[in-house]
Amino acid sequence: MPAKERALLTARAISKSSRSRNPGRQLRVGIDTGGTFTDCVIMRASGVEIVKVFSDSQDIARSALDGVAGLLGDRMPHAPAIIHGTTVATNTLLERRGARVALVTTAGFEDLIEIGRQNRAQLYNMEIHRDPPLVPRSLRWGVGERTLTDGTILQIPPPDDLQRLEAAIRDSGIQSVAICLLFSYANPSNEIMIARALKSTGASVSVSHEILSEFREYERLSATVINAYLAPRMSRYLFELERESRRRFTVPSTKSTRAPRLATPLYVMQSSGGVTSAKVAAREPVRTILSGPAGGVVATSWLARLLGLKKVISFDMGGTSTDVCLIDGAPGISRETSFAGLPLAISMLDIHTVGAGGGSVARIDAGGALRVGPESAGASPGPISYGRGGKHPTITDAHVLLGRLQSDLFLGGKYGLDLASVESSFRQFSSGAETASRRGPSSFRAVRELADGILRVGNATMEKALRVISVERGHDPREFSLVCFGGAGGLHAADLACSLDLAQVIVPSHPGAFSALGVLFSDIVKDSSRSALIPVPETGSTSFRRFSRVLQRRFDQLERRARAELRRDGFTLARPRVERRVDLRYRGQSFEIPLPYTPRFASAFHRAHEHAYGYADTSRPLEVVNISVRIIIPTPKPRIRRHGLHPRAHSRNAIVKTSPVWFGKRLHQTPFYQRDRLPAGVRIAGPAVVAEYSSTTVIPPEFVCRVDEYLNLILKRNSP
Repeated sequence: MPAKERALLTARAISKSSRSRNPGRQLRVGIDTGGTFTDCVIMRASGVEIVKVFSDSQDIARSALDGVAGLLGDRMPHAPAIIHGTTVATNTLLERRGARVALVTTAGFEDLIEIGRQNRAQLYNMEIHRDPPLVPRSLRWGVGERTLTDGTILQIPPPDDLQRLEAAIRDSGIQSVAICLLFSYANPSNEIMIARALKSTGASVSVSHEILSEFREYERLSATVINAYLAPRMSRYLFELERESRRRFTVPSTKSTRAPRLATPLYVMQSSGGVTSAKVAAREPVRTILSGPAGGVVATSWLARLLGLKKVISFDMGGTSTDVCLIDGAPGISRETSFAGLPLAISMLDIHTVGAGGGSVARIDAGGALRVGPESAGASPGPISYGRGGKHPTITDAHVLLGRLQSDLFLGGKYGLDLASVESSFRQFSSGAETASRRGPSSFRAVRELADGILRVGNATMEKALRVISVERGHDPREFSLVCFGGAGGLHAADLACSLDLAQVIVPSHPGAFSALGVLFSDIVKDSSRSALIPVPETGSTSFRRFSRVLQRRFDQLERRARAELRRDGFTLARPRVERRVDLRYRGQSFEIPLPYTPRFASAFHRAHEHAYGYADTSRPLEVVNISVRIIIPTPKPRIRRHGLHPRAHSRNAIVKTSPVWFGKRLHQTPFYQRDRLPAGVRIAGPAVVAEYSSTTVIPPEFVCRVDEYLNLILKRNSP
């Protein structure tokens, strides 16, 4: 391993600003694997400790455990519990590198996976290209069976058909099987029968009534197939991670214990904002597709509650992508998500992702226009400035060229940046840009204008993402604070706040590992749902009272099933929090709105419908489409020390250097501050740059920054 990379494993960022009063007996380590860096974080009595290592796309588990080793060293009093935000499911689906899957469905419905819906993303494109389905036609089997809409079994699968199916799947070398039968959400008996028959094949089996027990056959089929496609690879990864963690972090036995204490348990972050066991994640990997970004949203919600803010937007800019989520009291949950062109009707945090990150590659298109992303340099070779063989200019390189990232301050000064290579590459790129644009040398007169252009294009992509989750959904950005984190978030947050006229920017402590911190203290969550399709009678009537009793019984059944599954997976249900929700729509509509189940759910629905669509019809009858239960087992949360504000605090002692930095077309002599030296209450006028181990925050000339009582950086634009 090169010396620069080894240095990352030994460098630690330690902050005494955040103290855990009760860290607990078992040490917990949070891991967030990104496209460029893997972040690891722990909470000790002395504060937060983080370490960043380069992600290894060929051996993700090694990167994660290298980070853990960099944190723990030989100071491990107890075997750690590892809570992991992983990109294995994400990358497997994006790269189409999943298992060889067979699909078993009701005879006559074998091609549903390919037919899909009539929706067209490009309505007038007559030559639209569709990716092939995850299961080819040759690996789809129909079974003679039939379940009616009310759950009545009209026909069970013939034993002879099951024997032939078992033999065909065994002979085909199938790794995984997806079973999705018509109306099995109402009665799964036939699915269970087929799953038992195929158990002897040795293939991983995913059944739709466990993955998504709801109506809409195509979406249920898609979720089940995706789960089967991901399961073998996710299972192997988690098995290897757990085995290697036990090998590397086994605590020697003591006199009181004969057996060594192992690094267990292993938890995995889910897309819904809660963690689950590695066993469940291996069985249902479809629930982990937004595993990493979900940690950042959880951490943002926690910080917003701490600061007394209701309306915030999480802005997570890493090396490969940017993830944004609007939080109005609580983060939104969506079950109408599409990922990699495939519908995914699983409960997920409503996160919008765009291909803009520090490693996003710049290029000139056929028309001579400057483009940035979605292609990324990743961790290998990475940006040119990393000196790992990168050849194409990236957003990170543009910041280096403009003086915003300094070699002696990057990652605590443990990893130098190659400015000379960046300048050389940008000169070549600038010459190529002038030729491609056909506008002559006046197009890009200097490499720094090109660097500024790269940042502007990247900002435009991220600004569009922020508009999608705010303006396009009826929210006024001026009412929201932008909580920015990720390794590159602080470099762009002020510019985006200026473009959208956001109220303020909040940069939490340790922003480069903020998602890992969210993963660390996420609660254990179990989501369970089923379709109901029950008309809502008039409130106060005898029929409504009967309806309420029926709905209550169904909720109770769903909750009992969820609790039983949690116990089966080894969780202790000590005072869990239970949330019940209903998906409502006007009778005859095609789509529904999820709401908390309360006695006044009908009036809440009318208000939500008016907010979403601009009108409500209180005289129109309602229908309960789905019901869902969420069981939450709380985990320890960090207790942040509150510092006294010093009105006369000054920042002179925090200045580590002054260096020229480009802002727009002007060069400013700019002070660079070391963040951990900034006291609470201090104010900094831009232009300035605040450096820390995990990230860098840029304060443009028109902004002012103050440090609050929790040592967050609060950036606001100066009044005109």
